[in-house]
Amino acid sequence: MEISIKSIMLFSSIFLTGLSAGLWYAWQVSVIPGTLKTSDAAYLQTMQSINRAILNPAFFLIFFVGVALLFVSGIQHYGQGPRFYLLIGAALIYFIGTIMVTGRGNMPLNNELDVLNLTEMSVQQLADFREYYELKWNKYHLIRTVFAVISFALAMLSLFFQTEQ
Repeated sequence: MEISIKSIMLFSSIFLTGLSAGLWYAWQVSVIPGTLKTSDAAYLQTMQSINRAILNPAFFLIFFVGVALLFVSGIQHYGQGPRFYLLIGAALIYFIGTIMVTGRGNMPLNNELDVLNLTEMSVQQLADFREYYELKWNKYHLIRTVFAVISFALAMLSLFFQTEQ
């Protein structure tokens, strides 16, 4: 059995997309419900810390490289039936619904939170900012989660279609 570059690219693109979808899904069903039960100060401190910690090579690998490999893998299957369309569709859905939503929704909110000195804020200021931040952030997160999971499902579905070698 010979493993081709094309097969490695397909596997890598699906694997990284699955890791990303899993990260967003796990956050949606565990972290968000957990943070709903914390104080305003604890929530904002936690989110500041997480937002700073997540900007690392391992995260960037699954967030950016997975979608790039989906596009490359799709192009490698151009003209070979449904697999091409599923992979390109998965890449576009991920790019628009996960990367763009994060960049235009979650990141600006994270940047606003990052510059706050939480220890200098009053209890009311903390409550007001949390209400402003959390509702929007969770909405954007749900959107990117749904799109990442759809993207992963489409990429997985592409495996059911044989292509010409």
